[in-house]
Amino acid sequence: MSALNRGAGRRQPIALSRRELLAGGAAVAALAAMPLALRPAFAAEPHRIAVGEMELTVVSDGNLVLRPAKFIAPEADEAEFEALMQAYDLPLDEVKPACNVALLRNGDRLVLFDAGSGARFMESAGRLVDNLGAAGIDPSEVTDVVFTHGHPDHLWGVLDDFDEEVFSEASYHVARPEWDFWMADDVLSRLPETAHSFAAGAQRNYEAIEDRVTFFEAGQEILPGVEAVESFGHTPGHVSFELRSGSDALFLTGDAITHRAVSFERPDWASSSDHDRDMGARTRARLLDRLATEKTTLLGFHLPYPGIGHAERKDRAYRFVPA
Repeated sequence: MSALNRGAGRRQPIALSRRELLAGGAAVAALAAMPLALRPAFAAEPHRIAVGEMELTVVSDGNLVLRPAKFIAPEADEAEFEALMQAYDLPLDEVKPACNVALLRNGDRLVLFDAGSGARFMESAGRLVDNLGAAGIDPSEVTDVVFTHGHPDHLWGVLDDFDEEVFSEASYHVARPEWDFWMADDVLSRLPETAHSFAAGAQRNYEAIEDRVTFFEAGQEILPGVEAVESFGHTPGHVSFELRSGSDALFLTGDAITHRAVSFERPDWASSSDHDRDMGARTRARLLDRLATEKTTLLGFHLPYPGIGHAERKDRAYRFVPA
């Protein structure tokens, strides 16, 4: 039972208007969508790779638009940040992180990792259902939806415009600490006001699927070939996943690693999207060390589509090498 159901009576969920959900103050305003007529086109063919006996398909949910680019590293030295972005020929006025949703076929299971943004977050995102169709997959075929965390671009896609479940036949898997954080009665007191819309959206979407949720802890094999890996910091219960079949492995980083230049070359720089910025930086460094040491293929949710590659050591940090 969720935290909303505890005690003498059922507390009313956080109520925000659609305008508030989309705006949500200064931080969410920085994430606001471009006008429909001006939004960037994002077309990407489904990308398939084998992980041992399993098949992984990367399907695009579109992209986010974050302004200015320094939103991703607000505490970094201005000159150092500009130099790094220029070294990668990246603009300073905005970043457009891809949203790469992984779909794993393993035997009779079709497992979706995160559900995309849906229609209520950004105009430039919410393309998952259309791109699943382009891959020949109906959402009703998905047997399991596994979440890295409860941010809008990972969770809000479980419901359509009519508040109906998109993945009507799926079971849902949520890390217990992540669920407990977002569903707690006092969640708003633990968040800045600019993130209250995220909490309202998390509660709304989690409540809609609550009857079919299975909880797990980091370190568990939650489905055959799928192990949850602790990567707290971006959110209090954020998890990554290692997929393994025989001697093959692939690591889904979720939002623990998000940018092809900044996350790899300066994992110590705090990210404004991390709930706990210090923990987020420590988690990035730990995961990058592991991935570079083990030479494990990684898939980053927000890395350039399809987000697949490797982490290699570079000087005292790392670099992303696309597959």
